[in-house]
Amino acid sequence: MRRGLRRVVALIAAAAVAVGVGGCSAPSDEWSTSSTVIAGGSTTGVYYDYGEHLAGELSTRLGTPVTVAETNGSVDNLLRIASGRAVVGFAQGDAAADAVAGTGVFQEPLAVKAVARLYDEYLHIVVRADSRIDDVRDLAGMRISLGAENSGVHVIATRLLEAAGVDATTISDPQLGLAESIDAMQSSDIDGFFWVGGLPTPGIAQLAENTPVRLLPVEQAWVNSVNASHSGAYRPADIPAGTYGIEEPTLTMAVPNFLMTATDTPDAVVEDIVSTLFDARSRIAQEVPVAARLDRRQAIFTEPVELHPGALTYYRDTRN
Repeated sequence: MRRGLRRVVALIAAAAVAVGVGGCSAPSDEWSTSSTVIAGGSTTGVYYDYGEHLAGELSTRLGTPVTVAETNGSVDNLLRIASGRAVVGFAQGDAAADAVAGTGVFQEPLAVKAVARLYDEYLHIVVRADSRIDDVRDLAGMRISLGAENSGVHVIATRLLEAAGVDATTISDPQLGLAESIDAMQSSDIDGFFWVGGLPTPGIAQLAENTPVRLLPVEQAWVNSVNASHSGAYRPADIPAGTYGIEEPTLTMAVPNFLMTATDTPDAVVEDIVSTLFDARSRIAQEVPVAARLDRRQAIFTEPVELHPGALTYYRDTRN
């Protein structure tokens, strides 16, 4: 109900600014030729939540309605951005690196650039608390969602399984998004699922309230193996004790998350977006805790993905 109420409020605010209510600053003229859609993710994940609040802030500030779209995640978002169906979107650093290089699931390089490094995302391998699955190597032969098609989750899941010596073809994988994975877990249609997201991920937190869960540990050797083979975007990390009601910290791996845009997005539009992103940080963080991790000094570190010129202008102008 809380999420639904926030959406109603956001829609009312967007409608108000669309008819000229309030003293909003005028958007750049370039917005008239740009998409006003933010590529989010699953409605139960951080991408969508963050995108929904950023869309509301942009709508209020610019006086032009901006919306967030439900998507399958990183790969889907990058494809939407490159094709002009979204002005910005969220993407894992590994998927973004593959996109600009034209490797992995991308047949050719995509004309995309980074707006900001936002926060780190954590690999979750979720099973029921009473499950007999204790190790990633126990997943062979099980019903495990490795993430939706065209998602960054699926990219990481297959890479991690390879590093752990698990043949992904032995897993019954329905390729579900987060919301569908949660539903399938609750109905016992799957034994577990992979997810990559910020802490805490709202949908998993809600799942854990009714269905106690555990997170499978990820060995550092596997992280090192994945890093050596794929872009070096990963690092060992742990999910803190107390997250999702789990008493002990869980070893896993993390990957940075970027806000991305198309190479040909007008500089002025990107400046409007990145300026709003930072100006609204504290307000967004009240509802989306990971937004508090946005840091101007760290936001520029998006290698090997280049920053968009409009973002560079903002960072240079606000350097002091």
